[in-house]
Amino acid sequence: MISLHVKCPHCRKSLMDEEIMLHNAQSIKLNIMTPDERGTINLCSVYECFDHVADISIEEGTVVEFTCPKCNKELLVNEECRICGAPMVSFVLKTGGRVNFCSRHGCSNHYIAFEDLSTELSMFYDEFGH
Repeated sequence: MISLHVKCPHCRKSLMDEEIMLHNAQSIKLNIMTPDERGTINLCSVYECFDHVADISIEEGTVVEFTCPKCNKELLVNEECRICGAPMVSFVLKTGGRVNFCSRHGCSNHYIAFEDLSTELSMFYDEFGH
C-alpha cells in the first residue's frame, strides 16, 4: 500500500488531512461542487483505493468540480478522461510528479505522471522503498 502525499498545484500547500484517516492513512481534503450542492470530500490517499467520505451526496456519473481548500483554485486540468471524456483533476506529489484522476464520480481512470522522469522517479522510489 502506497499512501501518496499531495499538494495543490497552485499554492503548493499540502492537501493532506491529519484529522480524517482512511485505511490508516491521512486523507486528501478538497472542496467540491456538483450541479446541485457544494461541500467537502476526503479521498483515500492510498494509491488504487477509491474510498472517500463526503458531506454531500454525489450521484454516480456526476462530474464534480474540485478546488483547493487553501486557495480555492480549481484543480481540473485541460485534459479529458480517456475512458469517459470528463475533465481530469491533478495534484502535485510531494516527491515530485503528478497524480491525475477523473472528475466523474464512478470512473476509475487515474495515473501518476513524472515530468523529470529520472529525478522524480528516483525520489518516488526513495520515499516508498520500491
